[in-house]
Amino acid sequence: LQDQNILKKEVLNLNETCKYLEMSASHLYKMTSKKQIPHFCPQGKKLYFKRAELDEWLLRNRKDSLDNIETMAANYLINNKIK
Repeated sequence: LQDQNILKKEVLNLNETCKYLEMSASHLYKMTSKKQIPHFCPQGKKLYFKRAELDEWLLRNRKDSLDNIETMAANYLINNKIK
């Protein structure tokens, strides 16, 4: 039930974000201090995270499957024939 509430919220606190990302608080603190993850710190103490930004962050650096890479390579060769 608590996990469902997290999915409904737009802004998450540190503990909710840890559950959402399945990582420890210490690791999340390290990432925020290194500015590796988008976050808000409105009063200089508590950390907050926008769930939509976390989703975008999670989906960055997409890796194509081998099938996708082979298809793109074949399409490239077809479209760029040497004359």
